[in-house]
Amino acid sequence: MNDTSERSPERPIYTHTQRGTLMIASFVLAGAFILHQLIQGGASWLWVLLVVAVTIGFTFSSLTVTITSAALTAAFTPGWPRKVERLENIAQAHAVRNPWYYGWGIRLTPHGTLYNVSGLDAVEIRTKQGKTFRIGTDEPEALVQAIQRATGHALRMEKPDLRT
Repeated sequence: MNDTSERSPERPIYTHTQRGTLMIASFVLAGAFILHQLIQGGASWLWVLLVVAVTIGFTFSSLTVTITSAALTAAFTPGWPRKVERLENIAQAHAVRNPWYYGWGIRLTPHGTLYNVSGLDAVEIRTKQGKTFRIGTDEPEALVQAIQRATGHALRMEKPDLRT
């Protein structure tokens, strides 16, 4: 008999990974500078700084957005940190354009938390509880359409707005 107690991973409806090329380059340069200082006889505490820079650079080097029949997940490179939102909780999703100063990584913005590794385009998601968050992506229209297909209902979809 087959053992059905083990659950197989659910096949994604949508998955997309965006690389943070500029972020990777920034941390490689920072790491190279710190390593150079260490080679030149710099303070031993610089090893800690090097490990921190490499860890942060690796963690935020890419963002993978996955949609299954149950949830939307936005996860950075190692799978953590991540944002998981059940599809049944999503009320709206639309494409937006972030100002440059919202930055990369996980940021608190006037529009909720932003998860981003590169660029200005994002999808703003509003939950049925009224909370909003943004997921940075280089294909905002495709992500909105995937959320719409997965939730089974039409969501507001707009062109990126340069003012928000």
